[in-house]
Amino acid sequence: MSHNLLKGKRGIIFGALNEMSIAWKVAERAVAEGAVITLSNTPIAVRMGELNALAEKLNAEIILADATNVEELNTVFEKSVDILGGKIDFILHSIGMSPNVRKKRTYDDLDYGMLEKTLDISAISFHKMLQVAKKQDAMAEYGSVIALSYVAAQRTFFGYNDMADAKSLLESIARSFGYIYGREKNVRINTIFQSPTPTTAGSEVKGMEDLMDFSNKMSPLGNATVDECADYCITLFSDLTRKVTMQNLFHDGGFSSMGMSLRAMNQYSKGLEDYTDENGNIIYG
Repeated sequence: MSHNLLKGKRGIIFGALNEMSIAWKVAERAVAEGAVITLSNTPIAVRMGELNALAEKLNAEIILADATNVEELNTVFEKSVDILGGKIDFILHSIGMSPNVRKKRTYDDLDYGMLEKTLDISAISFHKMLQVAKKQDAMAEYGSVIALSYVAAQRTFFGYNDMADAKSLLESIARSFGYIYGREKNVRINTIFQSPTPTTAGSEVKGMEDLMDFSNKMSPLGNATVDECADYCITLFSDLTRKVTMQNLFHDGGFSSMGMSLRAMNQYSKGLEDYTDENGNIIYG
């Protein structure tokens, strides 16, 4: 169901690859809510993924760019403003990749050249994106920028490796740039902690299936899906959240506030008999 929350708004979605991508779902929801958008990803990602099909479906132009390249980002914003007919109202940064994870290097045996690439692709690209947009004055008043993060930025998760460092930097950039951009141009910048999600990038994390199962058992509402994350992004792009900025927003079914849940504890128990009342109802308290 559409509520026209983004009617008349213009946006850029970075990072859509295929139907598993959060960026893919955000793009679909944004257009459904009345926005016009451009899509951007690297040439190799476009060749390997299905972005052309999404662009055709949404009547959106693809602007090829390496998000770590300032010159190419300049082109993305210049062309987007021209194609969409005005300043940009919202941006999604959904970009992350770790060569160390792909090469199965453990955190205590990182290749530092690969670490630099992890940080540049997954975090510093966010700063470059914001800096280019600000220098071009490409964002509209009360525009909204979102980057996708993960709770591993603040807590240690086995297998998340140097991506945790990248997400920590990503959040710091959101806060630091959020102050400047907010004070000068009323542009708001936030990050979202999404539940572990089986995207193409997420599936590279060691033990991802077990992590998703554990998170689902720990979260009172269960894991948030890709579609639900897209819905949340739309609210943050809309005018309903004009004073929300510099926040790390948890969209994780309550996982981040939990210490231990009954469903997770049951992994180490033979059954739920010890946790039921005289009528056989489970006692969650």
